[in-house]
Amino acid sequence: MSLFLGLGIGGVVLLAASLMFDGVLDGVFDGVLDGLLDGWLSLPVVAGFVSMLGFTGAIVLGSTGLGQGAAATAGVLAGAGAGWATYGFSRALQRDGNGSAPHQADLVGSAGRVVTAIPAEGYGEVLLSLGGQPLKYAATADTPIERGAEIWVTATPSTTSVSVRPVQR
Repeated sequence: MSLFLGLGIGGVVLLAASLMFDGVLDGVFDGVLDGLLDGWLSLPVVAGFVSMLGFTGAIVLGSTGLGQGAAATAGVLAGAGAGWATYGFSRALQRDGNGSAPHQADLVGSAGRVVTAIPAEGYGEVLLSLGGQPLKYAATADTPIERGAEIWVTATPSTTSVSVRPVQR
């Protein structure tokens, strides 16, 4: 019984260590283990297998009259299931959309508000949203635009400025 409980607790400790120190040991062996711990042999998969083997073995051994062989067999089957589920969940989490960061060109066609009036031959400031974050940009326009007016971005001449036009309603 203590062997199975030790395996279960050891698996939980290994899982906690893999979550806390993820990537820390990658450079320790200087590329020797590249690819070895990816996929089926990742630390979370191994930890799930070991902990499920231990705890299932302890439950079968303590609650039935079966011997250690049957408890170990049940533990291996449950551990394989836990390892497979952990592998599947980790792969599902890694298949996350395109993950591309927003670019300056994504501002063209977006709406915003003037926070500093824009003169006809100069710069004012507008508040826009890029990737869900509010950002303030220097802005030029063909016609003067007053503070508080709603604008439409027509171009992004630089990383810190935009060309705008007033929204016609």
